[in-house]
Amino acid sequence: MIGTTLFWIGLVVAVAIGFVYFRDLGDISQMVMKVKRENTLRFIRNEYQLVAIGLAAAALMTAAHLFMDAGPGWAFWTAIILCLMFYGFTYVWVHLALRNQVNSAKYFSISEAVAYINPSSSVLVIENNGAARAHSDRDLMQPHLAGDQEGLDGENVVMTYCSMANLGVGYKPEIEGQNAKLTVMAQHGNNLILRDNSSNEPIQQIYGYREHGGERGPGMTPWPTFRMSFSGFQKAYPDGEVFLSKPSRNPLVWLFDFVTGLTLAGGIEIQHRANAPLMDNMTNEDDRLPNKTYVWGINIGADAVCYTRDFIVEHGGLINTTIGGRAIVISWDALYDSIGAYYNDTDTPITEIDFFGKTPQGVLPRVEALKSGLFWHVWVEFFPDTDVNRT
Repeated sequence: MIGTTLFWIGLVVAVAIGFVYFRDLGDISQMVMKVKRENTLRFIRNEYQLVAIGLAAAALMTAAHLFMDAGPGWAFWTAIILCLMFYGFTYVWVHLALRNQVNSAKYFSISEAVAYINPSSSVLVIENNGAARAHSDRDLMQPHLAGDQEGLDGENVVMTYCSMANLGVGYKPEIEGQNAKLTVMAQHGNNLILRDNSSNEPIQQIYGYREHGGERGPGMTPWPTFRMSFSGFQKAYPDGEVFLSKPSRNPLVWLFDFVTGLTLAGGIEIQHRANAPLMDNMTNEDDRLPNKTYVWGINIGADAVCYTRDFIVEHGGLINTTIGGRAIVISWDALYDSIGAYYNDTDTPITEIDFFGKTPQGVLPRVEALKSGLFWHVWVEFFPDTDVNRT
């Protein structure tokens, strides 16, 4: 009687926690079921504790079955298979398939990178004192995080990337003066969720701050990030560096990454092609723009505005506006094929500006809050009160 009780308790607990682990962090689960954001955040915070309880329950079930002859064989083996699927797949996917390069990214010269990146490809760029780094969407797709010990001209800056949102944001991975030990965990609202392992707190990529009970906690400092064509990057920064995620020389790792890459690429191709989100865990719907429209969004304080490329071009490639009480200049540079946003503290409208922010009134600094070329349905999910194409 005791053995039977232990068997069934262990089975139920092990399978239940395993299912929740897979549901909340397994990604592909969200292609077929709605997952509440608070559930995903809870499992991120308590992943190892919950997994430990689930595996201990599986061990209890196994001991009761093998040593106390408790429970039917079919139930035992069914539970074992389910546990291998739920725990095994989810852990491998999160911690091995999506292993980041936050401290180990390799950067190459343009002369070497041209063999891997098409000139017309869009790249995400961060720059400091003239030192620039370009990151293609393809190379960021699997690791999601790219950075190294040397930093961006000595600055500790990491590129974060979400392929579901088509969003790359540079951040200084430091919170309250301490290093944020970032790792890739999941997505919700079609946007990447990271975990700061120093605090176990989740960080939504588009926000960049820790969350405490739904409230905004301390966050990382965003670094100005902009998109441009790779050919534009070559012209603007001929001495720039390019992130390349080259295949491993280990044949087993190469095969594992090859399969992972095919899986990711197939899903992302659908995400770009179809109007509906691939993982429909969205809570805000807004038909002011088609879902997959690329927008350039800026949030300053409680104010959020986004722009489409067509609107900027139709307005002569130059828009003077105000966002969050700050005068902002939005511009499109045809030579470098890039949309930029700059703070205008000159007290006069800007009538001429180049890619580097140079104006007759002086050089304007880039807006660090610019999110370049993400999907409209993702932007409006996190900034539902956004204006569109404000002049």
